[in-house]
Amino acid sequence: MISVVSAVRDLGRLREITSVLVRHGFGEVVARAGFGRRPRRGTASDVPPSSVRDDAPEISTDELAKGEEEKTRISTAERIRLVLQDLGPSFIKLGQIASTRPDLLPADVIVELKKLQDNVPAVPFDEIRKVVESSLGEPLEKAFASFDEKPLATASIGQVHRARLAVTDADGTHEVDVVVKVQRPNVGDTVARDLELLHIMAAAIERAIPETRVYSPIGLVQQFDRSITAELNFMIEGENGERFAKNFEGTPQGELVRFPKVYKEASGKRVLALEFFDGLKVDKALAAGVDGKVVAKNAVGVVIKMIFEDGFFHADPHPGNIILMGQSPPIIGLIDLGMVGRLSPELRDRTVDLMVAAVRKDSYAVADALYAIGRPTRKIDMREYRGEVAVLAEKYLGKPLKEIELSAMIRDLVQGAMKYGLEIPPDFMLVGKALMTIEGIGKQLDPDLDVFGEAQPYFLAILKKRYSPQRLGNELIRGVEQLSRAGYDVPLQAREILEDLRLGRLVVKTADPALPAAQDRLGRRIFSGLVVAGGTVSGAMALPHSMAAGVTLFTLSGLLLVVHVLRDARRTKKLE
Repeated sequence: MISVVSAVRDLGRLREITSVLVRHGFGEVVARAGFGRRPRRGTASDVPPSSVRDDAPEISTDELAKGEEEKTRISTAERIRLVLQDLGPSFIKLGQIASTRPDLLPADVIVELKKLQDNVPAVPFDEIRKVVESSLGEPLEKAFASFDEKPLATASIGQVHRARLAVTDADGTHEVDVVVKVQRPNVGDTVARDLELLHIMAAAIERAIPETRVYSPIGLVQQFDRSITAELNFMIEGENGERFAKNFEGTPQGELVRFPKVYKEASGKRVLALEFFDGLKVDKALAAGVDGKVVAKNAVGVVIKMIFEDGFFHADPHPGNIILMGQSPPIIGLIDLGMVGRLSPELRDRTVDLMVAAVRKDSYAVADALYAIGRPTRKIDMREYRGEVAVLAEKYLGKPLKEIELSAMIRDLVQGAMKYGLEIPPDFMLVGKALMTIEGIGKQLDPDLDVFGEAQPYFLAILKKRYSPQRLGNELIRGVEQLSRAGYDVPLQAREILEDLRLGRLVVKTADPALPAAQDRLGRRIFSGLVVAGGTVSGAMALPHSMAAGVTLFTLSGLLLVVHVLRDARRTKKLE
């Protein structure tokens, strides 16, 4: 088997990662997963022996001691956050995405991961200039009428500058205020390098430490890969903005929200020129006298439409991504549209069913809707599952609607479902994060906000559309088409099966998941038995001629038998 170390091209970065892990008390993980080997001498390590190869870097005794000392002072959840924080932008992004998965991670870890913030220095303007000019293929002075050297904001992927752009439209040529999002130099290469390491490390951890599989390291890294890859292409963010604008065009909510216009003539994969929103962040708007109750009510309507009507929503609507413009009523400007969630029509309907069941305070309907949303990973006792979800749901549904915390209810329901092996789609968890965030902002704007009460009319309108004659007619036509295709395909398929049966070509295959492990265990037992038997017979034959040789062979055979029995018992325990 190829070792983790030999599979990695960037050994320097691997050593940096292992060093940070050990320093924060995760030396055992490093040793068991094969990222490093424990010191051959010294007393500071209580890391168990591992089967890593000699090409793995040796773990520093000093760092092990420091890690063990930190474990006594700081919780595991906080140490996880510190590891991600020390490893830089890619790992901070991973932690931010992992914080949306309460179905996988414990609550205390989620709380710590939500504290992760991009805290990076600004890129020098000369480097920003080079990125802009290489992406747009022309000098900065030609692309923009003016460009502010001081950044408005910095983040792990890019930083934002104000500028003025000359545009030509029906009113002629004139200048407009824009914000220009510029990707940090070489960030794509850095992320690609870290992604390669993360995929290898997640697979190694799941393989070497079976108890981590409940947290799905591979699944988290795959979700992170999709998200960060999309964020690195700024044109995708521009397309998201255009889609949001189209979804809201001509709707009542369209009068309440705006998305920044994209100026494609000054944009590329690493540079994005967007309309400048002249407004205030939430806290400053409240201080300036904006009516928080009106904004909170409108924000709920906007998010409900995004999620439950369009199935395409802003997955990170935190206060920093909201700009309030004007006074009566304030227009909600949503920015930073790189991270979005998507719900298929089927998942959208199931999610609406869950919310309507909650509004009706029907705990069994909540359980059924949640079951329809998820994917069972094992056989579920429906009676026990419904009882568990009913108990959790009644904790919230017994309250008046205005006192129900929607985000907390979703979190607890998902964790309850997870106990029974129900896998919840990542996009549904993004729904939970979006609702949790907007609920928090809404409470900040209006402490008396009744999220369920405000959402109820939207859910009723969505249900009316679902059962409208037009939609029912379309579904009926689709069903008839599928039935018609099945009527054509089934006789042909049945004929092929009967023909194979007549000619003796029909083969039925079954798979036993436990068979490979059983075969491996049987092979090891036979091999060990033959070696022990051979040693014993050889010892018996050598005993009359040489007492020392005979005793040595008997002793070696006995030791081999003991080692085999112990290792076989350990493997059997792992399989169980």
